[in-house]
Amino acid sequence: MIALQAWIKRYQLASVLLLTVLLAVVLPLALDVFRLNLIGKYLTYAFVAIGLVMVWGYGGVLSLGQGIFFGLGGYAMAMFLKLEASDPITTKIQSTPGIPDFMDWNQLTALPWLWVPFKHLWFALFAVVAVPTLLAWIISFAMFKRRVGGVYFAIITQAVALILTVLIIGQQGYTGGVNGMTDLKTLAGWDTRTDSAKYILYYVCVALLIGSIFLCRWIQTGKAGTLLLAMRDKEDRVRFSGYDVANFKIFTFCLAAALSGIGGALFTLQVGFMSPSFVGIVPSVEMVIFAAVGGRMSLVGAVYGTLLVNAGKTYFSESFPDLWLFLMAALFIGVTMAFPMGLAGVWEEHVVPWWQRRMAARKGAVPAAPAVEAEPVAKPGAARLADADGSLPDGVSGQRA
Repeated sequence: MIALQAWIKRYQLASVLLLTVLLAVVLPLALDVFRLNLIGKYLTYAFVAIGLVMVWGYGGVLSLGQGIFFGLGGYAMAMFLKLEASDPITTKIQSTPGIPDFMDWNQLTALPWLWVPFKHLWFALFAVVAVPTLLAWIISFAMFKRRVGGVYFAIITQAVALILTVLIIGQQGYTGGVNGMTDLKTLAGWDTRTDSAKYILYYVCVALLIGSIFLCRWIQTGKAGTLLLAMRDKEDRVRFSGYDVANFKIFTFCLAAALSGIGGALFTLQVGFMSPSFVGIVPSVEMVIFAAVGGRMSLVGAVYGTLLVNAGKTYFSESFPDLWLFLMAALFIGVTMAFPMGLAGVWEEHVVPWWQRRMAARKGAVPAAPAVEAEPVAKPGAARLADADGSLPDGVSGQRA
């Protein structure tokens, strides 16, 4: 038990355990399946937010194109699901049965070679992580090896997001165009639209999210995390110390891309579609806001920030359909101006000190114990009789020899 407590304290996992209880126990018991499915959709964005904590909060590299990797992971999963939904029997009314409907509408008569590997689930799962990571490696290697960073890197990621969006929309016969890929119903024959499936997918999302937080926290507490903080504050000093700064930035950017891809795949499974509206500049900027509201230095705070922003968007759009965009803008501006370090900063700077002062005041109010008149002299050999944990046997008191 003592070793477990020390491990939790070392990696600061008390907040992670509290988040796990909230997501895995409290919310499923308190919400119906529709609202829980909404929470599951919000949590898929949290993968992007914790990736931004690593690359932006710790690495000091602001990326405004994380929607690229979220969308690529989602499209990789959607391609498998769409092929499964396009079997020859289901599509027998098409001109070319056995291919997705949008291909038939665009006069394609055969399945493109790029789609063929996605007939296998194992390849789709591999592509969910590999494709975003590969593109992230290409972008980061080209930029960081040439010491391109700061606002220039942020602009480049925005440009890539715009290019990819235009490419997806323009290649309608291969990607579904602006409508995206819809009517995704089954995963390897398992109907993902049932209530039981929604519960299972929600818990899978929670498990993968908590696992991602553990992974990122392990990196933060290691040597790599220390170097990332050092590079963020004094990059030249780290470089002059003999470290290859570019390689650490590339690693962190690829990690954030892989996490975003996993989030995109889970989004496709839970929502049942994927479109280019999740790839462009606007969703990418919103994902940065999730991390900023939660706290760009806190993994758990990023999850809470994602839940708060998306829950606010849902509430405002339902209750104030004509004003919800203005209310969301006010929420973003107000939170970032009042709490520059996000929700995590409020907890660390206000809640924790208040709690410590309260506990100190309570301890000061407790009456002092009566003083002991005299301490008996230690008996000979008492130190040898001491237990392994330093306590003395019954009837023996005094200081160790």
